[in-house]
Amino acid sequence: MKILFYEPFAGISGDMNLGAMIDLGVDENYLITELKKLGLENEYNISISKSSKMGIGGTKVDVKLKDYQPLDPTSLIMTPPKGHHHKHRNLPDIEKIIDESDLAEEVKTLSKRIFMHVARAESKVHGLPLNEVHFHEVGATDSIVDIVGAAICYNKLGVDKAISTPIELGGGFVNAAHGKMPVPAPATAEIVKNIPVKYGGVDHEATTPTGAAILAELVDEFVTSAELKMLKTAYGIGHRDVNIPNILRVNLAEEIVQPYESENAVLLECNIDDMNNEVIGNLMDRILEAGANDVSFQNIQMKKNRPAILLSVLCTKEKEDFFKELLFRETSTFGIKSFPIKKSMLKREVEEIETSFGKVRVKKGLYNNEVIKSKVEFEDLAKISKDTGIPLMEVYKKIEKEI
Repeated sequence: MKILFYEPFAGISGDMNLGAMIDLGVDENYLITELKKLGLENEYNISISKSSKMGIGGTKVDVKLKDYQPLDPTSLIMTPPKGHHHKHRNLPDIEKIIDESDLAEEVKTLSKRIFMHVARAESKVHGLPLNEVHFHEVGATDSIVDIVGAAICYNKLGVDKAISTPIELGGGFVNAAHGKMPVPAPATAEIVKNIPVKYGGVDHEATTPTGAAILAELVDEFVTSAELKMLKTAYGIGHRDVNIPNILRVNLAEEIVQPYESENAVLLECNIDDMNNEVIGNLMDRILEAGANDVSFQNIQMKKNRPAILLSVLCTKEKEDFFKELLFRETSTFGIKSFPIKKSMLKREVEEIETSFGKVRVKKGLYNNEVIKSKVEFEDLAKISKDTGIPLMEVYKKIEKEI
C-alpha cells in the first residue's frame, strides 16, 4: 500500500503543501499546465524555486496575485490595499469555475470537498448561510490555486491513503480582514475540530485555513507513531524565519506488512484463596460476556500453604478500568496486577465447506498470507453430533478426513 505521510510539525499552508508535492516528485510543469485549465492565469503568477530553511533544502512555491499582495505572506486571509479591487468569490462561484474546467473528475470532486471544509467553517464563523458568505479566504485566487493544486498533486501521486502526525497550529495573533485574530484563526479552529493538534510550537499562525482544510480532507488517519517503509522524503519551504525550520515535511511510504496480526492488550491478574468454587466458575462466564478477549484459571499455592486460583483476564487497554472494577466487585481480591502486553495472532479466515453432514465452518490461520493451519468450528461439530446422534469423535474424524 502506497502512503502519503504528512509531518506538519511547523504547520501547513497551501503554498507549503504545493512545494512539498513538487519536491516529492510531481512535475512542476504538469502542475502549472493543469492549473491553467481553471482559466484564472490572468489573476496570478506562480514561481517555483529551490530554497532552504536552517540547512534543510526543499521547494518553495509563491502564488502572487497580479492586483495585490497579501498583508502577511504566510497568512491566506487577505486585505487588499487602497485602490485595488479583488473578487471575493463565494462557494457557487468557485464550484462553477471548477466544474467548467477540463480538470479530471477526480480532481474536481476532491477540490470541491476541500473547499467545503473552509466554506462550512467560514459560514459558521460569520453566521451566514453557506452560499451567501463572500470569503476573504476561499474566494481569494491564491487559495483557489492552492486547493485545486493540492487536489491535482494528490491525484497525480496515486497514493492509496494519507496519514499525518498532529498539526502544529502556532500561537499569538494574525492580521486578518476584520482586524487582529487569535491563532488559530476562527475558521482554522472550526476546520480542525476532532483532529489532533498542537499549540504554541511557534508564535505565529503556523496553519492557515487552507492548509487545515487540505489535511482535513486528504488525511485518512492521524497518528502519533507509525511503522512504515520510507521511500522518499520531501520538504515544502515556508516564508517565515523562526526558531524552528519553517517547512512542511512529507513522505512517500509503504505499509510494513506483518506476516501476522498484532495488537496491544492488558493482562490483569489476581490471586484468590477464599472464594466458593461455584462462584468462581460463574465468574468466567461473566467476564467473557463483558467482552474480555480471554480468561483463565490456574491452580497455585499461596502463603500459609493455601491452595488458590490465579485468575487472569486479557482485555483491551480501553476496557482495563472496566474489568478492574468488575474483579474488585465480583471477587474477594484486594489487589490486581496489570501488565501491558502485545498480542501476536495469525490472520484468520472462516470458510464454509460442504461435507456429507452439510455445511461446516473451517477457521484457517494464515502466516504471510499462507494457510499454515485449519480447524473445524467445534460448535458445528457438536450440533451435527446432537442432531444425528453420532458420537462427537466419529463426526470429528469423518469431517476432518473429508476436508
